[in-house]
Amino acid sequence: MSKPERYISLIVGPNCETESFAIRSTLEYFGARVTLHLVGRPNDLIDVLNGKDLDEKVDYVILNFHGDDGRFCMPELGDDVYEEDEPRGEFFNAEDVKRYAKLNDTHIIASGCTLGEEELANAFLSCGCKSYIGPDDYIDGNANLIFVLRFMYERIQNKKSEQEAFELATSIDEETFMYKRYVR
Repeated sequence: MSKPERYISLIVGPNCETESFAIRSTLEYFGARVTLHLVGRPNDLIDVLNGKDLDEKVDYVILNFHGDDGRFCMPELGDDVYEEDEPRGEFFNAEDVKRYAKLNDTHIIASGCTLGEEELANAFLSCGCKSYIGPDDYIDGNANLIFVLRFMYERIQNKKSEQEAFELATSIDEETFMYKRYVR
């Protein structure tokens, strides 16, 4: 096997499996090595964000979640199911990111509605990310999928810089134009 073109961790939020499997298959076809993480509880996401369950070598972390008002939608569990000190409730927000994330020199793509809001992006950047990309409004699911695929196609296949790939992916239509890019 030849060396992968990119190392990608794909973090899958609740009810995002179908789109995530399409992303995974396509990125692997492009030559990336993709590690899939299914999030069933808040601590699953925390273990990725703090590096405990993240591959040693990773170029991009794709957080494929539903979002609402700049927050990640999380599965709500019964009170007796949560682990000690595990965040409770249906959202994971910028303050949670600041509390748990340690993503040094990693690029993040958060593909979900409103996950590109500035407060959330700044929380990730303050935790060591090189860049953070996400839509700042309520985006169509198909547009999310095509943005991620076009962006990664340009990075992997055409060897474009992140900025060039971002510009090409946002130029597809008014939906993909909702994506914003933040850098440290």
